[in-house]
Amino acid sequence: MNFFDRLHDRIRTVDSVVSVGLDPDPSRIPDHLSEYDLPRWAFNRRIIDATHEHAAVFKPNAAFYEDPDGWRALEETVAYAHGKDVPVLLDAKRADIGNTTRQYATLLETVDAITVNPYMGRDSLQPFLANEEAGVFVLCRTSNPGGADLQDLELETGEPVYERVAALADLWNENDNVGLVVGATNPDELEEIREQVPELPFLVPGVGAQGGDAEAAVEHGLADGVGLVNSSRGIIFAGEDESEEFAAAAGQAAKRLKARLNRYRD
Repeated sequence: MNFFDRLHDRIRTVDSVVSVGLDPDPSRIPDHLSEYDLPRWAFNRRIIDATHEHAAVFKPNAAFYEDPDGWRALEETVAYAHGKDVPVLLDAKRADIGNTTRQYATLLETVDAITVNPYMGRDSLQPFLANEEAGVFVLCRTSNPGGADLQDLELETGEPVYERVAALADLWNENDNVGLVVGATNPDELEEIREQVPELPFLVPGVGAQGGDAEAAVEHGLADGVGLVNSSRGIIFAGEDESEEFAAAAGQAAKRLKARLNRYRD
């Protein structure tokens, strides 16, 4: 089965479309975990234990692991998540040319899916797209305010750049392994993109700390019931003021988000 088939089964098993972002900012990890050799791994393990029954995927962001100890922590995190039967989507936003992008694509030997940046064109993504078993989420309309600087620019055809990206991603979906990253902070654009590409699953960030529209994220983010709504800080740091109980607070936050999103699922 390819990634989206496996994701469909996972969503059905846990009755959840929640993506739990594992972004262990070292400055926010509880002090009592500093005694461990890999504090980020110690933190993630507790978060996974507390949230896995509510998680359709875990989504570590590569930015929080790009140092020697960080990569070790990420390897442990991925293995542990897989041990809980939870797929791992690496938020890496990779793309490049030639042997560089081929090297980036080797990440898919470890994780189940990845986010990629489309702005260097198809050849920069080809090694990812060619992996029939992995999921490839193409950045389309991001949730940050500055995304409009480029993504909203109007082309000669009259369409904004983000709509062209969605159309290209649809063409690139020859192996049924392509999805889009579309933020929840602009529900109207989310709806427009869904109408344009009805069959592509979305990864929808912005529902947690960024305050995006949960109802729109579910209504327009899912394709045949498959899609993901991500919260990172809103879950993993829900218990930031309760150092010893941070994991339990994260578990409750994931459970609440699951219930909130499920109100809008068919």
